Amino acid sequence: MKLLKKIKTFVEMPAFHVLLALSAAHCLNDLLQSVITAVYPMLKSDLHLNFAQIGLITLVYQLAASIFQPVVGYAFDRRPFSGSLPAGMCCTSVGIILFAFCSTLPGILFAVFMVGIGSATLHPEASRITSLAGHERRGFAQSVFQVGGNFGGSIGPLLVAVIVAPHDRRYVAFFLIFSALCFWAMAPVCRWYASYLRQLRSGERQREHNAALPLSKPLTVFAICVIIVLIFSKYIYMASLSSYYTFYLIERFGVSVSLSQIFLFVFVVSTAAGTLVGGPVGDRYGRKAVIWVSILGTAPFSLLMPHVGLALTVILSFCAGFMLSSAFPAILLYAQELLPTKLGMISGLFFGFAFGVGGIASAVLGNFADRYGIEAVYNFCAYTPLLGMVAAFLPDLKKQGR
Repeated sequence: MKLLKKIKTFVEMPAFHVLLALSAAHCLNDLLQSVITAVYPMLKSDLHLNFAQIGLITLVYQLAASIFQPVVGYAFDRRPFSGSLPAGMCCTSVGIILFAFCSTLPGILFAVFMVGIGSATLHPEASRITSLAGHERRGFAQSVFQVGGNFGGSIGPLLVAVIVAPHDRRYVAFFLIFSALCFWAMAPVCRWYASYLRQLRSGERQREHNAALPLSKPLTVFAICVIIVLIFSKYIYMASLSSYYTFYLIERFGVSVSLSQIFLFVFVVSTAAGTLVGGPVGDRYGRKAVIWVSILGTAPFSLLMPHVGLALTVILSFCAGFMLSSAFPAILLYAQELLPTKLGMISGLFFGFAFGVGGIASAVLGNFADRYGIEAVYNFCAYTPLLGMVAAFLPDLKKQGR
């Protein structure tokens, strides 16, 4: 019995080398994605674009990166393909080349569309493989995966400042080095997933693949609607911090641009730390508990932040970012457990919805700031984490035998 227990424990352990490779691929992918917006000032000058045209570029990229995610996820749910991740990176690489050398607006639009399709492929597929490789510790696995993306997205603009800004837009092509590294990181993932699919076709993993729904269909739909409200709450406040935090610090406290960037980096670090902690805690105490505490627990910090000095603002922004970021791995895993046979579709749906809400919220809050001032943005957004109270309506999957 002890030997059987040890064998079962070993089989259910996460495939750590696969998780690390997925995290590295996520890091490099999001690094490449972040190049697009970081090069906007140079692009605007090179092609003599106006802000409306820059907005059109952003719209095309967001549509490709957001709307196509559940479509890609659903397609590969029906017909799994071990080479899906490299296929997505091929799209991204083509987009980066075109973005570096195209001199017309239609060419740039096609370039960002290709980069968006690459993102729409990687996120649902990599999230699906992450859940499969995580076995019984899916929360831990998703946290490792998400931290890679957080890190890549944060260092991309810094690399643009070093590699591209001193020269011209053609130097974006040097980022193909990171694309090549991403292909290399994906190699062990593809081998592992190909082996998994062979076992699935032979019937060894059929029970895992055909897991039953934990809730009835009406209750499942209700739970997904609640999760959508929670994501809406999370990403409105997250957009206020990621897009306008530096402007808030400069206007309210008169700090320099460089110092505001340092304080923004503190916030970015808090989001990475929260993401890394949220998944394992959810494995131990349940997804619902983490969702409830993370989103609603952000409210005390967000409500207090507009009314304190600089030092406390930085501390509270760290706490708010940590609490809020710990929710996403738990939200995604909860949704995947609702629909265990549609991992790709549900991952694409929630990644795409999160990106879409973040982009729309940034635009709306920008107009709000122009009309009422940047401080009014934070006074308004401080209340959005209170929407986390709807987490009380989520069914407890642990009580349903999950």
